[in-house]
This record gives sequence, C-alpha cells and structure tokens, in this order.
Amino acid sequence: MNYLRRRLSDSSFVANLPNGYMMDLQSGPRPTPPSSTSNPASPATERRTPPSLPPQVPASGSALGSSPAPTPGGFLSSFSSVVKTAQLAQNAAAAAKASAAAAEAAKPVIRKPKILLVIDDLHTDWAKYFRGKKLNGEYDIRVEQAEFSEINLASYMSTGCMIDMQAIRGGTKVVRSFKPDFVLIRQHAYSMTPGEDFRSLVIGLQYGGVASINSLLSIYNFCSKPWVFSHMIKLYHSLGPEKFPLNEQTFYPNHTQMVTTPTFPVVVKMGHAHAGIGKIKVENELDFQDITSVVALARTYATSEPYVLSKYDIRIQKIGNNYKAYMRTSISGNWKANTGSAMLEQIAMTDRYRLWVDSCAEMFGGLDICAVKAVHGKDGNDYIIEVMDSSMPLIGEHVEEDRQLITDLVINKMCSVLLGINTPQPSAVKVNLFHLFSRVNTHSSALSGHRSGSGSPSQSAQGSPQRARSANTSPSQAFQPGPIPPPAATGPGSQKQPPQLK
Repeated sequence: MNYLRRRLSDSSFVANLPNGYMMDLQSGPRPTPPSSTSNPASPATERRTPPSLPPQVPASGSALGSSPAPTPGGFLSSFSSVVKTAQLAQNAAAAAKASAAAAEAAKPVIRKPKILLVIDDLHTDWAKYFRGKKLNGEYDIRVEQAEFSEINLASYMSTGCMIDMQAIRGGTKVVRSFKPDFVLIRQHAYSMTPGEDFRSLVIGLQYGGVASINSLLSIYNFCSKPWVFSHMIKLYHSLGPEKFPLNEQTFYPNHTQMVTTPTFPVVVKMGHAHAGIGKIKVENELDFQDITSVVALARTYATSEPYVLSKYDIRIQKIGNNYKAYMRTSISGNWKANTGSAMLEQIAMTDRYRLWVDSCAEMFGGLDICAVKAVHGKDGNDYIIEVMDSSMPLIGEHVEEDRQLITDLVINKMCSVLLGINTPQPSAVKVNLFHLFSRVNTHSSALSGHRSGSGSPSQSAQGSPQRARSANTSPSQAFQPGPIPPPAATGPGSQKQPPQLK
C-alpha cells in the first residue's frame, strides 16, 4: 500500500494516466443496482447463481453516473499510445530532413571558376582558346591576361597571392584584383633593358604558392643565360660532344678579365638580353679591346664564343609531348639569322634532335615548354648555342596548333595540381604514331631515290636535313604530298629526276 501511495503521489506518473482515472479511484466502489425482488439475496444464493446468466448492465439514466467502468488494460494501452505517438513524430521529422536533403541535392551545384593568369602581350588573345573549356567537366576557367608591367601583387603566408592589375583595354583603364589559381608565363621575366626586371613578381608568385607553366623555379633560373648555359655544360660532359655538341663559350664576370681570346672572330654577348640584343661580332683583338670598354661602362658580365660560319639555324621545340623542328636560312646576308629577311621551313624530327630537347627539358625540375637553338655550320657540324623556356616565340605555319597544344597542356596541369586528377595528354599517341609513319615515308622515298639512281654525291654530302613535315603534327598537316613529277622520258639518254619535297 505504501508503494502504491508513493507511486500515485508522483506527478509524472499521474500525468500519464488516462483522463478520469484518478476520479474513479477517489470516488470509491460504485453502488450495485437494486434487485428485482424486495428480499436481499443471501451469499449462498449469490454463489448459486448460474454462470450462464449475463451480468446486468445499469441503465443510462441510473444514479451510477456517465463515467465508464475502468478496465484492467487501460493504463497499458494509454502508455503504448503515447510511445507510438512519439515514434510517429520522430519518423515524420526524419522524413522531413530526408526530403530537405534530397531537394538540396537536386539543386544545381554552382562551383567557383578557377582563375588562370596568363602573362603575355596583347598580340595573342588567350581567352578565346580557353573559352568553353572546363576542368574535369566541373570548373569553368576564367582567364586574366596581362603583361608583367601591368600587374603588382602582395603575397601572404596563410591566404596566398593577391594580384592587382591595371591595364588599358580598348582605350579604357581596367583595374581588377583577383587571386590566381594558376599562371601561364609567356614573357621574359628579366631583361637588362631599363624597367624590365620583374624577378620580384616571380618571387611573389612563388611566395604565394601559385602553380605555373613552366615552373616558377625554372622561370627564375632562366633570368640569367650564363646560369642556364652552365647546366648545359653538365649535359655536354654527361652525354659527350657527339650526342650533345655544345658550342664553346667563355664567361667573364666583369671587364677586367677580358684580356684576349684564343681565336677570332668571336661573338661577344653582354649581360642578359633577348632577340639578338647585346650581341656583337668581333673580328680581331683591337675590336675586342674596344668591346671591353663598353662592357666596363655597362657594369655587367659578358660571354664570348667562337663565331660559326653557319649554313642555317636549327630550332627544336617541345610542347608537352609534341615535337617540331625548323630550319631558318638567312636571305639578307646578315650574320644574325634572326635579323633581316630569312626563310623558315619545317624539317623532319630526328632522334638526334629529340635527344637534345629531351635532355634540356630535364633541367630545373622539368620544362613543359622549351626549345633548343643550334647552328649548322658550313663544315657540316652542328653547334648548340641556347635553350629557351616557356617564353619562347612561336614560329612557322603551325602557330595556331601550338597555341592549342599549350592550352591543352595548361588544362591537364591545372587538373593535376588543383584537383589531383592526372589525365593523359591527347597528343602523346599522335606523337609516336606520326613519328612511325614519317619513318616509313622517309624509308620509301629513300628506296625510290636509290632505284632512280639520280642522287648526286655533292648533294648527299651537304648534310642538310630532309624537308618534310614534322612527325608530330595533326593528321591534316602530317602528310601533304608535293607536286607530282612529270613522267620520265623514255629516250636512252634521259635520266629520271627525283621528286622534290617541299
């Protein structure tokens, strides 16, 4: 009884009881309805009541009241209904959350575009090459193009690099600030020309952790041509003069050591410059002493190398997995092949040329875009004189194709660096396939020339490369047949002429 009193005195227990339950308990036992006879029934008579008789139900208008009689399972049923109501509420809340999550997932995900900073002049509109391109089909590419002279930056250890651009576009001054995700550098970062030293911007990009093509490490190392040439000397010693014929060169840190050179004529290069600037051809020792005074006035270093009487210049370029070789012959008679009028034509890519550019592409952690310049002398020998990085100018009739190759290379590099997705370059298969076809075509033309028997010894001894399309161009440009030669005469004194490859 004490236990029941304590339980019934508990407010939480009483609150969970059905309505009217405590009132029924407090009102006590209900009065029994009066019997049909005046004589009260004895206990024995009540015990002898047949069990088949149904219990008497009180009338609706009797004095028992309108409250129903309590059943033994009323409390348990009420408690179970409360539990079921709570479970239904929880299930409804979970279903509402699931529907909200499904509606959120059904909405299109708007991803922030990746910003590509292209450092180049305005002669090339790089935005049109990246228009419609996406990284892994998810991220758009926003191109911001400017020259080194039009940008400034601030780099932070935690938040990265912030670019401030002030440029003139269509006569209107454009001022923008943005945080680049990737950089394509197509300009020289340093020149001794006043106002063209942008090495501090390269340091700021490296400080901000911005990825680039080529790497910022290589861009900074290419700010000094003698420094690059010193790494080419390592390749010369490791590969040997036969595989890597590097031209002889002497370095002078200042004018005081420029006393004399063992041979003349020589080419003196002062400081760090581009496009033939700062190069002088010296014929004798007196002229060499005059150049020494100019170097003293410039207060810079200088290099000298033997002058090669060239027949033509050679340039081998590498963009990703694509290779091209060009031959440039001076028409104006200038000793600088890149000055005045010159004839440029594409030549066949050989294993020797491929070795040159692949060896140089391993410098400074790897060069994605590079070119090797060499001179083919009239003595029949080749002389490597220089290597260029991603700032190299694009030449020839395949400039648009080279720009598209650079675009694909940048997209693959951005996917690898920003998203961690490595995608193979599409030109890798074409390179090997067209290289194989070019070898077969060259072999077939050699057999036809051998059968005709018209090859002159003087022409074969000149050592000029075969005029042909590069082995790694597009299919529409790889094989373009030349003019069909006229039919050979059938006379006894006639000779068959070999087909001219143009």
